[in-house]
Amino acid sequence: MTFNDPVDRRGTQSSKWDKMDALFGVSADDGLAMWTADSDYPTAPCVIDALRQAAEHGVFGYSWEYPEYLSAVQWWMQNRHGWEIETDWVLTTQGLGNAIALCLDVWSEPGDGAVIFPPVYHEFAAKIKKTGRQVVECPLVREGDTYVLDLDDAQSRLTGNEKLLIWCSPQNPSGRLWTAEELRAVAAFAERNGLIVICDEIHHDLVYAGNTFVPMDIASPGTRDRTVYLTAASKTFNIAGQRTGNMIIPDPELRATMRQRLNTLDYGPGALGVRMVEAAYSPQGAEWLDAQMQHLDDNRKLFDDTIAAIPGLWSMPLQATYLAWVDFSGTGMDDAEIEKRLRRDARIATSPGPGFGTGGAQFQRFNLATQRYRIEDACNRLREAFADLQ
Repeated sequence: MTFNDPVDRRGTQSSKWDKMDALFGVSADDGLAMWTADSDYPTAPCVIDALRQAAEHGVFGYSWEYPEYLSAVQWWMQNRHGWEIETDWVLTTQGLGNAIALCLDVWSEPGDGAVIFPPVYHEFAAKIKKTGRQVVECPLVREGDTYVLDLDDAQSRLTGNEKLLIWCSPQNPSGRLWTAEELRAVAAFAERNGLIVICDEIHHDLVYAGNTFVPMDIASPGTRDRTVYLTAASKTFNIAGQRTGNMIIPDPELRATMRQRLNTLDYGPGALGVRMVEAAYSPQGAEWLDAQMQHLDDNRKLFDDTIAAIPGLWSMPLQATYLAWVDFSGTGMDDAEIEKRLRRDARIATSPGPGFGTGGAQFQRFNLATQRYRIEDACNRLREAFADLQ
């Protein structure tokens, strides 16, 4: 199959499609799901083949160790990102949401503060609150067509009660890639304030031509003693439902502490998820990813051209991810009016900007990882829903 072949995900327990009516009032019968960050096309053929072979074997008993999985993760980080890791640095989790919750549980106590830089992935704040910790917002600053750090302002917001800094690279929702200099500044900020950095790099493979993702460990290897790196194949290969993620922890003390917690919880990865990642992190998976990025780039250009033609709308230029961050503030509309037009008139379910924290008002996040005909449909719907502005 190609990235543009129709796939109907309705009725498949897809949260993206089957929950949007309850959450947004947009029916899957005639609506478009452009919120949850997963893609609408099948994963790489090499991953499907690995799963098919496992199914044909027919035995799904207890598994033991996964050296091939660890070697595949090591190979991928070296070949796609120039990042040399050791296989014994890798601990598995049930996805990165689970990893963030585990980090909060292990390295902080209820009531402690956790620092985030909004607007940022809404699950950071959600996980902090669910675990009884305090959200400490250090907002990014809008500068031209991007966001920048203001670490002096961030410093003024700390009380000394903070234990963790949860960092997003590439940045979600803006698709911003951080420079090595910026990453070192964040690492130094954490070191000055005694913070452990939880660095979420889940979108690191989804980088557009002409841009380069810099792993934080390459930018700041001197702060490994206080940094946990989170990665997964889930966004890249659309296998988030397998709940398989990595905590890559070079520091032996941090790693031993987390390993003990995982042992206490009797946690081990699911065998099918492991096989799928092994297959994904391969030359065949890399070739498929390159083709996917060309498809996403074409989608991005079509969508951005449409947004640019509607007065009052502006889409932040994407360097990475398949998530378009669209500013509606130029329309003069408040969030309620923006969402009414999107949901009632355009029948598109998007991720509301206010959920991403300070700086998210009058923004909406659109998922572009879908078939081209759906992007074309979304563009037509947006033109109609905001026709009075044109």
